[in-house]
Amino acid sequence: MKKYLLKDALEKGYAIGAFNFATLEVLKAIIASAESKNSPVIAQVSESGIAFLGDDYLKGIIESARKNCRVPISFHLDHGKSFDIAKRAIDIGFDSVMIDCSMLPFEDNVAITKKVVDYAHERGVFVESELGSIAGIEDDLKVADKDSLYTSPIQAKEFVERTGTDSLAIAIGTKHGAYKYSGEAKLRFDILEEIEKLIPDIPLVLHGASGVEARDVARLLEMGVDIQGAKGIPEELLAKASKHHICKINGDTDIRISLLVGILEYIGNNNSNIDYRKYLGAGMTEVANLVAHKIDVYGSANKA
Repeated sequence: MKKYLLKDALEKGYAIGAFNFATLEVLKAIIASAESKNSPVIAQVSESGIAFLGDDYLKGIIESARKNCRVPISFHLDHGKSFDIAKRAIDIGFDSVMIDCSMLPFEDNVAITKKVVDYAHERGVFVESELGSIAGIEDDLKVADKDSLYTSPIQAKEFVERTGTDSLAIAIGTKHGAYKYSGEAKLRFDILEEIEKLIPDIPLVLHGASGVEARDVARLLEMGVDIQGAKGIPEELLAKASKHHICKINGDTDIRISLLVGILEYIGNNNSNIDYRKYLGAGMTEVANLVAHKIDVYGSANKA
């Protein structure tokens, strides 16, 4: 197997941004920013993203991107819920897959994750798994606050040893979606530090980590988009996490917001335009600016 991108991040103390895409435009914007920052990057697709793009189209996109991208890029399945979807992503050509059985009993999570790990490793593909439950909504994933659980450091050690997973997504207080917090955001760095001590060689992953920039929320509100109350993770917390063993930080909601801001602002200023290349291009610019900024926050610039 080739070297796992997250291993370099673990060794050198930075995090790689993992950005979701479901259109070619968004992927091109992500890659452009990674190249401009000389940063490795992870482009990830959810189950619903695969359904939206289609297996054959996605396979062609991945092959083309790998050939043309000038920095290390890894394609990743985000929140795969079954062995079958993990197998499907591997067949498409993903470099790594996430199997997320975190809502199942511990033993079931171990068993399914181990099955995916065995299948993936035989084919040179890395596996991310999850222990603990992150609240919020992302695509088909919905977890109520009352059902969310912090990751147990002791269980994390056992889980890694029994499954052979390459990286572990942990729950330390992040939330999926645009409406993460009504009050102050807090991350349990005490839990993170305990997990680091027990499994020091395993890259850790932070899901539900979109920033949801206040400036972009204000811009959308001005344009009539009902996103009142949207709030994300403060950048200083993400920057701090990236200096620990958090080696991959996911972003999806921010991408969606940035794309929409660019499109709507362009249309608002050019309301006679019907050329979708123009307003999609404006959206791509906003996404590219966001990704470039996140790369700086995570410390991965010039790490390619």
